[in-house]
Amino acid sequence: MSRLPLVALPAALLLPVLVAGLAPEAAEAQGYKLRLDARYQSVSFRGVDLDSIPSTSVVQLSGQGPATPDGFAVDCGTGTPGYCYFYRPGNRLRGQPLTTTADLTAWGFGVRGLTIRASGRVATDLADRTVWPGSEPAVVVTEGYAEYATEYLTGRMGRQLITGRLGYQGFDGARASYRFDGAGVEVAAFGGWGLARAVALPVTSPALNPLDDYQPRSRQLLVGADVAWRHRAFDLRAEYRREVDPEVDYFVSERAAASAEVHLAPKLRVAGGAEYDFANGWWGTAEASATYTDRRWYGTIEARRYRPFFDLWTIWGAFSPVPFRSVRGSAAIEPVKGLWIRGQAERYQFDPDEAETPLVSAEDRGWRAQIGATAAVARQWTLEAGLRSEFGPGASSRTVDGGLTWRPSERTFFAARAGTLDRPLEFRFSDSKVNWVAVSGDVELSDRLRLASDIGWFGEERRRPDAAAFDLNQVRVSTRLIVTLGSAADRLPRAVRPVTPGGSQ
Repeated sequence: MSRLPLVALPAALLLPVLVAGLAPEAAEAQGYKLRLDARYQSVSFRGVDLDSIPSTSVVQLSGQGPATPDGFAVDCGTGTPGYCYFYRPGNRLRGQPLTTTADLTAWGFGVRGLTIRASGRVATDLADRTVWPGSEPAVVVTEGYAEYATEYLTGRMGRQLITGRLGYQGFDGARASYRFDGAGVEVAAFGGWGLARAVALPVTSPALNPLDDYQPRSRQLLVGADVAWRHRAFDLRAEYRREVDPEVDYFVSERAAASAEVHLAPKLRVAGGAEYDFANGWWGTAEASATYTDRRWYGTIEARRYRPFFDLWTIWGAFSPVPFRSVRGSAAIEPVKGLWIRGQAERYQFDPDEAETPLVSAEDRGWRAQIGATAAVARQWTLEAGLRSEFGPGASSRTVDGGLTWRPSERTFFAARAGTLDRPLEFRFSDSKVNWVAVSGDVELSDRLRLASDIGWFGEERRRPDAAAFDLNQVRVSTRLIVTLGSAADRLPRAVRPVTPGGSQ
C-alpha cells in the first residue's frame, strides 16, 4: 500500500473534482477540500571519498600519528588486515529534490457523517537519486481512510496515524472511539498491520533496510487502546500499545503510558507523565513540570528522566542505552512593551553505564543554556538575537545568531538570519566551525495561493592538523508553492471531529 504508480495518488485526489463535473446533480451536496504543497530545493555540498593504503606505505608524522605520504591521517584498526583507511575530499555533489504533498478531505456521499480522507507525497531528485535522502520510494501514502462519525461514536477504516505520549505511528486497519455524554470521557481501541515507527512505510520496505539480516520479513500486528478524561481543571490520559511479529509470534514491543495536566489556579499549571516498557521490564521516560503564565512573563521548571526506546527486533537494544536525568528551567519576561527576553538552562547526568574502561575517564554529566531577545523595533520590523552554549560528554558547542524580519502586511514577510557555531570535539581528531547566512520570504498571493522561498549559505571549516582539513560548505535554495482548492476550501465538513486521544485529525 506504500508503493503506488506515480499517477495513482494524483488521480485519487482529483476524483471528487471529476465526479462533480460529470454528475453535477449528484454532486450538488458533495464537498471537498484539496491542499497541494509543492517544494523544490537545490542543494550543493562537498562529498567525501573513502580511500585506503597498504599499511606498509604508512608514514609517522611527528606528534600526529600514522598518515599517508601526502598527509592524510589514517585508521589502521578496522577493515581489511594490512590496509589503512582515510577520507579524501570528493567532488561537489548537487541534489535537486522535488516533493509534492497532497491532502484531501471529501464528504457528502449520501450518508450523514461519512468522510473520506487521503494524504501522501510524491518525491524525486531531479539531479541524482543517490545524493538526496528520502526520494525512495517515490510515492508514499501517509493516510487514506473512511471515517463515520456520530455524536458519540467515531469509526475509521484504512491507513491512519496515531499520536500520543508513546509516539507517532501508522497502521492499516480499524479504529473506533466512543464519547460518554456529559462525563468528558472518551475511550478508543485500534488494531491492524503496523507501519515502521515514525514513518509511513512498512518495516519490510527496502528503504528501511540498514541492518540487512536483522530486518523483519513480515509486517507487525499492532493493537492498542486509549482513554481520556477531560475536565475544566484537568486532562488525564492513558495509552497502551502492543506489537507482535507474526513470523515468529514474538513481541516487538509492549508499552503503556499515563499523563496528566492539572490547572491549580488560573495562571498555574502542573503536568507530568510516565511510560512503562513491559517487554523489557523497566520504566521508560518520565517527567513532571510546573508552569506559571502571566501577561508580561511566564516560567517553567521541569524534572525529567529520559530512557531511549528501541523495538526488540533491532540490534540497538543490545547496547544497553543509558538513561539520563535532568532539571530544566525556562522563563520569559517583557520588561517594556515590544521587548521579550527569554532564557533557559538545563543540567543533566547519565546513569552509571556499568562498563569497565580502566584507561578512559569520561564525563557523565553536562549542561546547556541559552538566552535570547525579540524586539519590535517598529510597527513592521522585528529584531531577534540569541546565544546558546552547551557542554557535555565528548563535545561542547557555542552558537550566536540573529535575524531581522519585515512584515509589510499580514500576508507578507521577509526575513534575514545569520549566525556562527563552534563545536570542539573531545574524542575526535578535528573541531568544526560553521557560519551561515540565509534570507527568506513568504507571500500569500490570495486566500488559496501562497508562495515561499529561501536561500542560505553554510560555510563549515574543519580544524585539524592533517590534509583532511577541507571545507564542507553548502548552498541551499528552496521554493514552495501551496494551493488550496475545493468546494469549501475555507471550512471543514461537519462530519470532521476534533482531535481524539491517539487520533490524527
